[in-house]
Amino acid sequence: MTAVATIHLVGRMLMIERIPDLPDNVVGVSASGQVDAADYETVLIPAIDAAHEKHDQIRLLYEVGPQFTGFTAAAMWDDIKVGIAHFRAWEKIAVVTDHTWIANMTRMFGFAIPCPVKIFLGEALAEAKTWIAA
Repeated sequence: MTAVATIHLVGRMLMIERIPDLPDNVVGVSASGQVDAADYETVLIPAIDAAHEKHDQIRLLYEVGPQFTGFTAAAMWDDIKVGIAHFRAWEKIAVVTDHTWIANMTRMFGFAIPCPVKIFLGEALAEAKTWIAA
């Protein structure tokens, strides 16, 4: 199990949690369950905005864990918006997942992202952390 920092909304546990102990220019998150817009708007977007305020180039480590069940349409829209809003800021992106459809979608759209994008199997989180920090 990954050590993560957990944030709670009133009556609801967020499905995106920060991964601690990464360099300041790396935003690391772990997704589980059904991810919705509140998860993006409460955790991921503020973390990316804060990192981008400090650094011209930012890196993203996105772990999609075994308990992940999907994204709502609103979460997917937030994902597109944050990607476009910081389009030139991305330096590296690592996606850690055993979900074949996530890996396939990452490969399909990876060409449109202006930075290296690497996919790691779920068991390779430590390797992904090393790669994203290098």
